[in-house]
Amino acid sequence: MASTIELAVSTQDPPPYRALVNSVRNGDNKAREALAQRVGRSAYVFALQLTRAAEPARDIAQESVLRFFQHLDSFDTDRPLEPWLYQIVRNQVRDLSRRERLRHHESLDAWLDQGRPETVDPVADPAADAEQSELRQRVWQAISALTDAHREIIVLRDYHDLSYREIAEVLSVPQGTVMSRLHAARAKLRDVIRAEGDAFPNQPPTRRGDR
Repeated sequence: MASTIELAVSTQDPPPYRALVNSVRNGDNKAREALAQRVGRSAYVFALQLTRAAEPARDIAQESVLRFFQHLDSFDTDRPLEPWLYQIVRNQVRDLSRRERLRHHESLDAWLDQGRPETVDPVADPAADAEQSELRQRVWQAISALTDAHREIIVLRDYHDLSYREIAEVLSVPQGTVMSRLHAARAKLRDVIRAEGDAFPNQPPTRRGDR
């Protein structure tokens, strides 16, 4: 999918997936399977975060992966992979929402409880872990209560760590719109959490700097 956003590219640090994409283009089936697994999980998690429903999220992820490979030949490997993939997923979510209203919502508590395996500390304090898990659940419940536009921008920034420029590509909006919408979304999130009597940090989580 074409984008009006031009991304700054470092020629000294090529994207790690460039060789994998090129191998797929050259007909390497093992590379295709590896790439499908990688983008499939990312597509499913993002779809689940947007829809809050497991079954539609699986269908959306499957269709997104198919479209991803259908248009892979046109993908510029000098660009980040995730914004392009998330744009495909978001379009699929919007198409589904237009066809039918989602009725069955599934909590992400189980997924959030798993944490991020690559960051697990084997000597971490179990009590502290439990407290953090409970906090993540409360925050996610508050995020789930936001509008679609506010939820998706917080998910992209704080859960997927996209820069403002990358979010602008996914949402097809100017970077200034991303900044103002994210500010409004975080303000609304604070209101929701405060209404439930929970404290909210004054500063948002540290994320990648703007690029």
